[in-house]
Amino acid sequence: MINEEAGMPALVDILPNHRFDVAALTRYLRERLPGFDGDVRIRQFQGGQSNPTYRINAGTHTYVLRKKPSGKLAPSAHAVEREYAVMSALSSTEVPVPAMRLLCTDESVIGQTFVIMDYVPGRVFSKRDLPGIEPADRASIYDAAVKTLATLHRIDHRSVGLGEYGRPDGYVARTLSRWSRQYEQTKVEENAAMDNVIAWLQRHVPTRERTSIVHGDCSLGNFIFHPVAPQAVALIDWELSTIGHPLADLAYFCIGYHLPPDDPRGLGNVDYRALGIPDEEAVVAAYSRYVDDDVTDWSFFLILSMFRMAAIRVGILRRAMDGNAADADALAAGARYRGLADATWHMARALQ
Repeated sequence: MINEEAGMPALVDILPNHRFDVAALTRYLRERLPGFDGDVRIRQFQGGQSNPTYRINAGTHTYVLRKKPSGKLAPSAHAVEREYAVMSALSSTEVPVPAMRLLCTDESVIGQTFVIMDYVPGRVFSKRDLPGIEPADRASIYDAAVKTLATLHRIDHRSVGLGEYGRPDGYVARTLSRWSRQYEQTKVEENAAMDNVIAWLQRHVPTRERTSIVHGDCSLGNFIFHPVAPQAVALIDWELSTIGHPLADLAYFCIGYHLPPDDPRGLGNVDYRALGIPDEEAVVAAYSRYVDDDVTDWSFFLILSMFRMAAIRVGILRRAMDGNAADADALAAGARYRGLADATWHMARALQ
């Protein structure tokens, strides 16, 4: 679903289960968005699995619309309102984010809450081995992503108006509780590995608290890179963002080193060092230098992040089975939670 050679996201006609009243949207935006005029063309981005996302061409302007999916949603899931709040707050910082234009919570317009932001041209890499990129640029792309993450974690959330964005304490316990609950609400079958991982995490919650803005879904595929330079020009998909422990973000970024070999989002079936991609130790060391802090409890956060990804995939599988997924390949993507659950339990069991 991504043109991997160019790194450009694929655009398709709006999927049947994600159609909405384009005329109603056009009327709404023309009344509220300065410069929204001319002929309007809307196409849907492919590659994401959560909130349906569209590119809107309106005259000489290009925007992105991101909305909640239709159908029954888990509580607090698909929070485009939070995406709008955090990206608006970060617009005055060094963290690259798209300019936010408006938030619409009136579901009578197109059926769901949605946000409008500026379109940021650039490359998006869904595969962590970065096919079609020169080895030196691969290393620079990884470094740019890690540096952007460190920049985010150095920001005082209170200074940018996010003092009430999330509780500063108990992040790990809340995260574990939330994703355990979300897994239970969306699961399609019993899975012993998932149950075992949840129990392991409950027994090993770290005592050291650290606080920063966390993106919550910081994979390489959620960065937009300059069209030709190894430079991060936007960090997107903030629906899981909150105030929490920064190592949760870094661990999620490093999941690719631990995914099963047949997982297309992982690095288990490639010689990534020969490709110029830094290993996990180098990524963690670079991050530690950028934030000037250590990585205590690293193994716990890896296990927690892998469990979260597995729980997210369970949700994708459920939406695919219900016919509400945001991507045509959602059924296969969601089913990969099983291999990830097994790999996570194998890692946790080795640490006991």
